[in-house]
Amino acid sequence: MARYLAVRLYSMALTLVGLTVLIFLMLRLIPGTVVEQMIGADAIASPAMVEQLKRFFGLDQPWYVQYSRWVGHLVTGDLGTSWRTGKPVLSLILERLPVTIELTLFSVAFALVLGVAAGIVSAIRRDQAIDNVTRLSTLLGLSVPVFWQGTMLILFLSIYLRWMPPVVWVDFFADPRRNLTIMVLPAVCLGTAAAANVARTTRACMLDVLGSEYIRTAAAKGLASRAVVLKHALKNALIPIVTVAGLQMGILLGGTVVVEEVFTLPGIGRLVLWSIYQRDYPLTQSTILFIAVLFMAINLAVDVLYGILDPRIRYG
Repeated sequence: MARYLAVRLYSMALTLVGLTVLIFLMLRLIPGTVVEQMIGADAIASPAMVEQLKRFFGLDQPWYVQYSRWVGHLVTGDLGTSWRTGKPVLSLILERLPVTIELTLFSVAFALVLGVAAGIVSAIRRDQAIDNVTRLSTLLGLSVPVFWQGTMLILFLSIYLRWMPPVVWVDFFADPRRNLTIMVLPAVCLGTAAAANVARTTRACMLDVLGSEYIRTAAAKGLASRAVVLKHALKNALIPIVTVAGLQMGILLGGTVVVEEVFTLPGIGRLVLWSIYQRDYPLTQSTILFIAVLFMAINLAVDVLYGILDPRIRYG
């Protein structure tokens, strides 16, 4: 296990190096800089003032000098300082992180509960009406864009039910009931596609396991159908489901960018969008890299979990 973790951490480090280059260069492909954002399109500024501002932000240096400076700070644990707020990037991320983590966890919980239940029922009732409905629903869940689904939910609830979710964020520990009221729609919206993926994977794995000889033997011994399905079949189908769930958690972290903007949640995703609009390079670069690190950490945790779920798996 120690050797496996060392190899994985080494590959993660190489991936992060490539990501820093990609993030740095792609961000600078966006037209305009923070100087243009601060001056404004209609403002009149002398070339000397523009050069002075570029010098202040270090934009007058070659790109490789700017990149080296940023990576050098990252190595020391310094994520930089936001150009627009003047606050450390790490403090801004930590302020917004609880919102994004809560949204992601609720979305994953919704996806697992709905997806696993739908996949099991669909597999047991194969080629029946409920199976066809489930398969069609998963296809729709994968096809509907998140931003459209969120907008339609808000419009439907406000126009037809005369109810609007609260728009002012409330921390869970301050008011749990109001917090859950705020989070339920974003979690459902974000978790729909993930639930569809989990349902399809669960159905496929359950169909494969239910056709095994040991399942037929367990049923022939007179075990209750619920025990056969949950204790024997589902347990042996968990590894692919855990894989999909782990990948979906990482994908949902990226999906929070859209959902938080639609539902005005003060999370990391909305912070990334704001920093891009403002051309706040240090904040954008370090926040995206932070999300990437979380994604890789989740994948590593899922791989380690394999050995717990299936003792036959051994890491060399």
